Amino acid sequence: MECFEVTQLFTAFLASLGFAMLYRLRKGLLLAAAVGGLIDWASYLFGVHLGWDLFFASFAASAATELYSEIAARRLHTPATIIYVPGMIPLVPGGSLYHAMEAVVVGDAAAAADYANKTLQCSLAIAAGLALIWSVMEFYRNVVRSRRHEVFSGRY
Repeated sequence: MECFEVTQLFTAFLASLGFAMLYRLRKGLLLAAAVGGLIDWASYLFGVHLGWDLFFASFAASAATELYSEIAARRLHTPATIIYVPGMIPLVPGGSLYHAMEAVVVGDAAAAADYANKTLQCSLAIAAGLALIWSVMEFYRNVVRSRRHEVFSGRY
């Protein structure tokens, strides 16, 4: 791992921590939210190193962050969204959206389309990764609830 990547991971950790502090998360949740950002960016870098394109690297990062958030939320007795949202801050495509708008303003249609495409890919990948893991976890929770109901109702 290069020094540049370590710097990126540290910056992702600090960005998520800062976002969590800005929105006044409880002190007990700050570290979990910041680690979510670290996992998010580490997953993205891992995907990039494997040669995945923007969509799949962002999808994997979003899914990994959501899985971490679900697990951490159960341990910390809090909703997963509280951990997921600050954890996703490093992956949000703000830079490409800014450059798309800048290209529109200066009249560079080709650059605007390219940056808008990147923004859309990353945004859709984030949503898809979140939706996939959330759906799997919701299915798991429903199965566990129904099993628990069967055991306690005597139908087991």
